[in-house]
Amino acid sequence: MDVLALILAGGRGSRLDLLSQKRSKPAVPFAGKYRIIDFTLSNCANSGITDIGILTQYLPFSLNEHIGVGKPWDLDRKYTGVTLLHPHSYWYDGTADAVLKNIEFIKRRNVKYVLILSGDHVYKMDYRKMLDVHVTKNANLTIATIEVPENETDRFGMLETNENDKIIKFEEKPKKTNAKLASMGIYVFSTNVLIEALEKIKEVDLDFGKHIIPYLIKENYDIYAYKFEGYWRDVGTYDSYLDANIEFTEGFSQLNLYDESWKIYTRSEEKPPVRITSNALIKDSLLSNGCIIKGTVINSVLSPGVYVGENTIIENSVILNDSYIGDNCHLKRVILDKKVEIGNNVKIGITDDLTPNIERPDLLNSGITVLEKKTKIRDNMLIGTNVRVYRSANIENEIIKSGTTVK
Repeated sequence: MDVLALILAGGRGSRLDLLSQKRSKPAVPFAGKYRIIDFTLSNCANSGITDIGILTQYLPFSLNEHIGVGKPWDLDRKYTGVTLLHPHSYWYDGTADAVLKNIEFIKRRNVKYVLILSGDHVYKMDYRKMLDVHVTKNANLTIATIEVPENETDRFGMLETNENDKIIKFEEKPKKTNAKLASMGIYVFSTNVLIEALEKIKEVDLDFGKHIIPYLIKENYDIYAYKFEGYWRDVGTYDSYLDANIEFTEGFSQLNLYDESWKIYTRSEEKPPVRITSNALIKDSLLSNGCIIKGTVINSVLSPGVYVGENTIIENSVILNDSYIGDNCHLKRVILDKKVEIGNNVKIGITDDLTPNIERPDLLNSGITVLEKKTKIRDNMLIGTNVRVYRSANIENEIIKSGTTVK
């Protein structure tokens, strides 16, 4: 296949707040054993695309370690495979600027098509179908689109098409619009058009949505929409992250993790099998390798190496790698980052007080409580809802009220 895939994986994911303090958004763990970027990489592998450049920037160490030479995705090849592309003299200032700063890499590959992907969405897509549409229509650019509700248009580039799916209008994150199709940030460019646009448009923060797409429409290039109807989630907020994880506990979603014909590959940790004791109770949950469960787990996702003590209840929560929850605890709508230690007799989120987080009400207002990586909570503590706890927090009181940020 004469195509180069470029995965934009340098985003901080600021709305994920504590989860992205020490890692980029694509490296955030998801659905138990995976990272968010695994879904894009697996889509490439399952679509037969093996020449991939990954553009990293913000705190890339965790992501670099996870991807390595790409062996889990069968990308450790001699002439193609995965290439990690880091900023050199200057940081990337926009999505298109990131590609521009790697334009020599694209030219050396000498391919007909460049597939631009985001590394921070969870979805299943056969890119071959989109490439076929691009070739059949003799397009200069093809944009993957999905329908979104009216109240979400300000999060996306919105576009309108004619009867042949040619894009005739594009608006970047409008608050009000008649358009219903949102750009998914997935593009197929004819390489010559991409290079021409990148080298011609002079903007400091060069961006596909703000600059490249409006320019191509204005100059009457042939730009088409590829209408996608499958599973796709932007897990860039605490609410969407928790909800998307919990979806996988409630039965088979459109993205079937157990589909042998479309596997989701990852770099797995070598841990022993899950151990469930005689007094444990598991309902509608995902448990990863190395977990030891002595209590009750309901509608929750546990990453590798999680320990749940006796008489402890975990509900509607996401617990990341190697976290330890002691005996007689009760956690509800909680996200624990890696290696969090919870003592005995601790209650988190068990209250009707839903006061939004005073410091960041935009991030936490629906009853979720989040603890940063390696946070330690001593015995007998009561922690409310919409709480943010940093690992360096000096916790003096046994009660942390709802809406509090503890630093």
